Amino acid sequence: MHEPPVSAEALGLSPTSARLYNQDLAPTKMAGRRWTAYSIFTLWANDVHSLGNYGFAIGLFALGLGAWQILLALGVGAVLLFLLLTLSGFMGHKTGVPFPVMSRIAFGIHGAQIPALIRGGVAIAWFGIQTYLASLVLRVLLIALVPGLADLDKNDILGLSTLGWVSFLSLWIVQVIIVRYGMDMIRKYEAFAGPIILVTMAGLAIWMFLQAGGSIALSTKDALTGDAMWREIFAGGALWVSIYATFVLNFCDFTRASTTRKSIIKGNFWGIPINMLFFGLIVVVITGAQFKINGAIIGSPSDIVQSIPNTFLLVAAALALLVLTIAVNLMANFVAPIYALTNLMPKRLDFRRASLVSAIIGLVILPWNLYNNPAVIVYFLGGLGALLGPLFGVIMADYWLIRKTRINVPELYTEISHGSYFYRKGVNTRAVAAFIPAAVISLLIAFIPALAPAAAFSWFIGAGIGAIAYFLIADRNRTFHDVSGEPIAVPSLH
Repeated sequence: MHEPPVSAEALGLSPTSARLYNQDLAPTKMAGRRWTAYSIFTLWANDVHSLGNYGFAIGLFALGLGAWQILLALGVGAVLLFLLLTLSGFMGHKTGVPFPVMSRIAFGIHGAQIPALIRGGVAIAWFGIQTYLASLVLRVLLIALVPGLADLDKNDILGLSTLGWVSFLSLWIVQVIIVRYGMDMIRKYEAFAGPIILVTMAGLAIWMFLQAGGSIALSTKDALTGDAMWREIFAGGALWVSIYATFVLNFCDFTRASTTRKSIIKGNFWGIPINMLFFGLIVVVITGAQFKINGAIIGSPSDIVQSIPNTFLLVAAALALLVLTIAVNLMANFVAPIYALTNLMPKRLDFRRASLVSAIIGLVILPWNLYNNPAVIVYFLGGLGALLGPLFGVIMADYWLIRKTRINVPELYTEISHGSYFYRKGVNTRAVAAFIPAAVISLLIAFIPALAPAAAFSWFIGAGIGAIAYFLIADRNRTFHDVSGEPIAVPSLH
């Protein structure tokens, strides 16, 4: 588990450390990688159509943006995301390493615990919360099938009813089983779920269009105009990027198994700008149709599903939403804490064990209580989320601007004092020094009411300050070598 396929020392490389290397953290061999352009496309086909994203985009309609303004806002965000995710994805393809190991490049072999645990902490809480939100859909489904189960939904055990516990634990077990088979099983699940989601959402939009008599409202009566309209368009585009702040940080967890750089570009192109345009059209249709029918603005597609009069169609739509939510949760909120925990204790945890630990933490924190506590969402999860932009800025500046992609992959796994990423006792203090002021400013923007107008752009501000600060103070006297990780790489099994 802790030894490379061939002794690094025998090849004249620095010795690998059992505290830094195991088969899950090791670089993946180029040959045998399985994530194609379609794999990456279906990843986005699922994640873009999450219920949370629909809630966000529908909120733009409620704020006063019309059909073309919503599409433009999502389009601005999509173009930026395509560029950011492609750059981030290339890093994973070149090195073959997961995000915690990638972080060692900028922050040092031990300093990398900082970004890994921040990213993992955000994800593990949202894993539990998203599982809880999916369980609400399952409860509706179960009661629709067996109305008598409604009696089990009236008591309270640690914040959930009996039916709530059954629903939550059922979905929790399903996700644990899928993840314990590794990243390749996640790839297969995403490939299975993607077409189902696209067809379901398109069908839902067509049904709503027909319910509205074949036409929709293109805006509310209080539609924004002038400067206010343009500000909301660009703020919406910026927030759309912020929603994916977690993904742009650890996209390498997936692209480390990508077949070619071209597959990343192609998968991102169809999965981000094209798929997001499709997503925007669905938002415009279902929101505009509902508004035309009764003047109400829905909260999410699940509101429409609950109103479907045909039980069979309601069940089919609810099942599709469950498939979707599980797909989103697996890739957005389960993978990151698994690698973070594995990186924290590589001697004790591998992918399977870390997945179980992550799931257990996501259960024992009673995530429904977190979700129903605004202070926790705003201050804890909001605070951790505000740190993702500065981390991204430091890591990207180091990789693309300072090193110009020259990475000595084998030395990411060595503790020798003259190693490329040992810095000072394993921590790059310059990266930490660049991160701190950017993090402070991001937190101030997130929490101080007077700075609220800048909140929508906080990710860009934090990332920009982190990148500029690191670019100015980075050590340019170091010599960077580009050394492949193939000699110590393992087959891309997940």
